[in-house]
Amino acid sequence: NANTKLIWLETPTNPMMNIVDIKGASEIAKKHNLMLGVDNTFASPALQNPMDLGADIVMHSVTKYLGGHSDVVMGALAMNDEALYQKLAFIQNSCGAVAGPQDCFLVLRGIKTLHLRIQRHCENGEKVARYLASHPKVNKVYWPGFESHPNHEIAKAQMKGFGGMISFTFHEDDMQQSFRVMERFKVFALAESLGGVESMANHPATMTHGAIPKEERMKVGLLDSLIRLSVGIEDAEDLISDLEQAIG
Repeated sequence: NANTKLIWLETPTNPMMNIVDIKGASEIAKKHNLMLGVDNTFASPALQNPMDLGADIVMHSVTKYLGGHSDVVMGALAMNDEALYQKLAFIQNSCGAVAGPQDCFLVLRGIKTLHLRIQRHCENGEKVARYLASHPKVNKVYWPGFESHPNHEIAKAQMKGFGGMISFTFHEDDMQQSFRVMERFKVFALAESLGGVESMANHPATMTHGAIPKEERMKVGLLDSLIRLSVGIEDAEDLISDLEQAIG
């Protein structure tokens, strides 16, 4: 389309954990003289650096991993182009979308432990993903660290780790079953957010993606039973025990 100015992508995607080839997308963007924007929230800068792969703009929901403690609402755009920065900074200032000093303090404090937190998120994420994959009631587990993941090789090439975000479905695609599981959680907190030190569980079909018509979300595999987990930094055995008692 002649009116296209920007390619915007997210990787890993929410909540299906699809992986998009950032370098490949950058090559397409440059071929057509377009900008490439990447939502890097799920990976964070600790695991993925889109600008090194050709992205022009990188977006973060700072609320998530960068803040890391579920106590800030903030977003950020990063870029290397000074002219582009000045244009976006003008819009930000004109609209008044300027973060408060206390929020900035909390984020700067959180970033100091980002590398340590992400390391633990990755370690726990792998343990939880492999546990879920072995559970007889679980049908599919969506986590890019599995070799069976469609774009595992791309994830391995552009990410330093596979993160702590996981989604899974049950053999019986029953929304009520997922509700019962989530009601029984004792360690995982019910929340739409993610990326905090505490583990969180989300039911996308009725929460984050509740506004999407069922027929549309079903096309991409977002089933009624799908649960999304943001695996925190607690003891992994506590998390697995919580899943075990909740799923049954």
